Amino acid sequence: MAAERVWNCKDALEWTIEYLGRKGDETPRRSAEWLLSAATGLSRVEIYAFFDRPLSPEERSRFRELIERRAQGMPLQYVSGEMPFRHLVMHVEPGVFIPRPETEILVDAVLSRVPRAPLVVDLCTGSGCVAVSIAHECPDATVYATELGEVSVEAARRNALYAEVSQRVQVIHGDLFSPLSADLQGRVDIVVSNPPYIPSADIQDLPGEVLGFEPHLALDGGPDGLDVARRIWAEARTWLKPGGVLVMELDSGRVQAAAEALRADYVGIEVLRDLTGKDRIVVARNGEAMEL
Repeated sequence: MAAERVWNCKDALEWTIEYLGRKGDETPRRSAEWLLSAATGLSRVEIYAFFDRPLSPEERSRFRELIERRAQGMPLQYVSGEMPFRHLVMHVEPGVFIPRPETEILVDAVLSRVPRAPLVVDLCTGSGCVAVSIAHECPDATVYATELGEVSVEAARRNALYAEVSQRVQVIHGDLFSPLSADLQGRVDIVVSNPPYIPSADIQDLPGEVLGFEPHLALDGGPDGLDVARRIWAEARTWLKPGGVLVMELDSGRVQAAAEALRADYVGIEVLRDLTGKDRIVVARNGEAMEL
């Protein structure tokens, strides 16, 4: 009986690129690198540096499982269970919204505006990427994060634990501000949110791997994409201290409309652009601070 072939990194990578390409993967090399990295623990650079490294039987078995999930259209982040975000790696799984690169700018917008020892509220926290990153990069911050999806709540709590900030990040199950203690009203320095913001009519045009796997609860922002955002800015002034700041990531086509609506109750309105140059973040300050 012939011995089973020994597969090295080069063999595994080349076969997987060809296989996933036949299965309709639009980025088969990237997918193959990501999956092989997840199966072996090697970085994508190390895969090429150690092309002749053989895969153990356990690694091959794990690699096969990952390949088949990807071939069925599952997002790479769910297949590997991980998504790099800023200086951390977030745990994600089906039912948890996958962090996007533009949301890293949302964190930048918060960190550039926090006072010393800030009290931050993160609404629609999802994986916890925003709340955990803020606490990780601002060691004196206290963060309350709320989330309606139970799977996401558990993922956010795990991510806070893995990042060693769970003592300063409290993840609470509930809708927007409703699960927060009333004694936080008027004391919050920053309210931040990446709410559902895709207009309902645009949901059907999303890529198949988004529609088929990511939670619709985290996507659908109502007819104009601002249903949840309106609730947030209407309630946020009750929770923000005088001069406190509201920071939201929104659909690029709705940011200016949101900025205009915010002028009725807030001051210091700013619009920030994402990595592609599109309007993405709106910043507003509680106008009570102007009463000097």
